[in-house]
Amino acid sequence: MARTKLDILAIGAHADDVEIGMGGTIAKYASLGKEIGICDLTKAELSSNGTVGLRMEEAEKAAGIIGAGFREVLDIPDRGLLMKEEYIKKIVSVIRRTRPLVLFAPFFEDRHPDHGNCARLVEEAVFSAGIKKFDSGDGLPPHKVSSLFFYMINGFHRPDFVIDITNFMETKKRALLAYESQFIKDKNSYETPLVNGYIETVEARERLFGKEAGVEYAEGFKTRTPLVIHDLLGEKG
Repeated sequence: MARTKLDILAIGAHADDVEIGMGGTIAKYASLGKEIGICDLTKAELSSNGTVGLRMEEAEKAAGIIGAGFREVLDIPDRGLLMKEEYIKKIVSVIRRTRPLVLFAPFFEDRHPDHGNCARLVEEAVFSAGIKKFDSGDGLPPHKVSSLFFYMINGFHRPDFVIDITNFMETKKRALLAYESQFIKDKNSYETPLVNGYIETVEARERLFGKEAGVEYAEGFKTRTPLVIHDLLGEKG
């Protein structure tokens, strides 16, 4: 069972989604001693390369590299992330059990439909998790997430804010390389966008985000609500 009272919970549709979108951010906050967890909604059983067992092994290795305290997988069907109450309840249970301060999900606009559907399910679950009388079937008390942010996987969108990951870009790349079945091409690999320079593309995106913000590398995020600046001349929060 996952630990409770997380600082950050990152949810993805498949193993490697979270690392692609915010692996550097997780590594950064883990280095500061923050409690971070990852939840993959599916076992990625329809993945063109690798097996379920292999991908789960790779996911655990990647989580260890970036410093996530735990990783769990739900049993929602791959390519079956539909707006169903039973799926919302599963995610609500994870939120209520881990009680994160901040939650991340994939951004809605992405070439892979599962990523956008994951975002919609998580958004519904975040709202329902805070409703006292919403029954998720586990008897856990309600929990209101302070902030819900969205990371980018395949897309390149103008971010609402970025996080400097200059000192953690290499850690992010090592985490992605842990998914050998997905990103490393060999004679048995099925041709997918992931085995043709995908990590290099991600690195280039983070370099561009960093350049716009005046740092070497940054990860970009989207938000539904405005960010509050507590001090115009100082800390942003």
